[in-house]
Amino acid sequence: MQPSPAVPTAAAVVTLRPVSEAQVTTGFWADRMAANRAAIPLGRERLEAAGNLGNLRIAAGEASGDAQGASFRDSDVYKWLEAVAWDGSQPLADLIGTISAAQRDDGYLNSAIQVRGEEPYTHLWNSHELYCAGHLFQAAVAATRATGDTTLLQVAIKFADHLADTFGPSGRTQLEGHPVIESALVELYRETGNRRYLDLAKYFVDARGHGRATKPGFDPSHYGDPAHYSDRVPVRDADTLEGHAVRAVYFATGATDVAIETNDLELLDAVRRQYDNMRQRKQHVTGAVGSRWDGEAFGDDYELPPDRAYAETCAAIGVLQWAWRLLLATGDSSYADQIELLLYNAILPAVSLEDADYFYVNTLHRRTGARGDVQRAPAYGRRPWFNCACCPANVMRTLASLPAYLATGTADGLQIHQYAGSTLRAGSFAVDVDTDYPWDGRVTATVREAPAGEVELALRIPEWASDATVDDKPVTAGDYARVRRVFQPGDQVVLQLPMPPRLLVSDDRVDSTRGCVAIARGPLVYALEQPDQQPDVVLEDLRLDPTAEITAKRTDLLGGITVLHSADLTLIPYYAWANRGLHPMRVWIPAG
Repeated sequence: MQPSPAVPTAAAVVTLRPVSEAQVTTGFWADRMAANRAAIPLGRERLEAAGNLGNLRIAAGEASGDAQGASFRDSDVYKWLEAVAWDGSQPLADLIGTISAAQRDDGYLNSAIQVRGEEPYTHLWNSHELYCAGHLFQAAVAATRATGDTTLLQVAIKFADHLADTFGPSGRTQLEGHPVIESALVELYRETGNRRYLDLAKYFVDARGHGRATKPGFDPSHYGDPAHYSDRVPVRDADTLEGHAVRAVYFATGATDVAIETNDLELLDAVRRQYDNMRQRKQHVTGAVGSRWDGEAFGDDYELPPDRAYAETCAAIGVLQWAWRLLLATGDSSYADQIELLLYNAILPAVSLEDADYFYVNTLHRRTGARGDVQRAPAYGRRPWFNCACCPANVMRTLASLPAYLATGTADGLQIHQYAGSTLRAGSFAVDVDTDYPWDGRVTATVREAPAGEVELALRIPEWASDATVDDKPVTAGDYARVRRVFQPGDQVVLQLPMPPRLLVSDDRVDSTRGCVAIARGPLVYALEQPDQQPDVVLEDLRLDPTAEITAKRTDLLGGITVLHSADLTLIPYYAWANRGLHPMRVWIPAG
């Protein structure tokens, strides 16, 4: 079975399932995955320099000293370990040995809290102890699925048993301030078959929404607001996401996993309702989410300022994880469209084309003369690491696991959701995909192996792809083109997705972009960046004539991109900005 971050059990109520084989072989995503592979060793160096690994060594008795940083530092190590597992490029044994030695006899594990001699679970609103546990569980499942080594899985099981003994209706009823434990427990259940883990995840999902995760006492900041923790409204009653964006989408992901595994259609309807609301009212044009720096939070409906967008990298990754689970549950192509939007325009922009530098915050407008006032400000450009370094390792694990998101399978078919040079298999049906996507819309699927009877090959037709054809026959945008027949090895199915540049206009209720347009081509959102414009021009003075012709030209710039031209304006894909130094940039352009 293809190693995958989310593998529903046989009893789970889903429409689609992960494929048995998926490999990226050539083209755009092969290049980005190769760059990510080169970044992974640097991740270990940066974890070492920041003290994350030192904390674990001290807790394991392998070193002495004081714990460095906040109590959530272990989570960065676990996300990096997950990246290593999916990528298969680095040895794991020494670090897993240290983690195992650091674990207490009762199963508890948090290196900073242990080294400092603090009592566990006394500051759950902000200690991130279960958040760290969740990332440990996810890394353990990844290591097991990708390598077959269950050493880290045994650490995770011991910790999960401790949590099941400690929390729940007959135990501690406080909730972790930062969700992720919910989806991690479900995945651990999927790997081990231990129902206790699913039951605990369900308890955590149903218990939230009653103020149990909020900081005790009075605090006028977001730490005193239940919404910050997705703890103001029970998930089944909520119509929207609010508060801290990463916490909210991680929690929704876990709730979706619980719904899938327990056949809870009420819960599934609730999270779908919330996703649709987010997509229509609280998502930036790039797919990113988060409008407020205060509390790293969602804003109100249609509160989407491009220059003050928080758009945290981890939030985009959480939305991708959520969309993937909803795609498995429903088979609805709109979730695959979302995954495409997020990968190209909300996650990929967070990492540099070279040097493995990262954005924590992904602005849609870097103003002329912008000055950074905090470490994570995008005005500084991408950075190698952060004092809160959740995003870099999150990008690493996401790109390392990218093949898992390309396709799914059913009993008699293969569904291709994302287009990349790749080899894919669902059971006895295997195809090779050849394409220069996202620069060119031609996608050729060549059958490598096929069963004797009829089988279906389904190809996602993106919502933006009007006039698309499959084998020269028109197909409907925003759905799947389904080719059902008896295939033979060597048969080809050719998808053609026209890619004329297109203007995007936001909802008129988004005050900050009223009167502006954005430009996209294929799956890519484009941006103006200062180096590409006429000399001495001030970026904020530029206007785009919406009636002017927009032309596209493939170039060698920035690793080989398609550049757009409209009158005197030149645009590059948004993901590629800030790779030539610090310059003004904007996605939304005043029309005039």
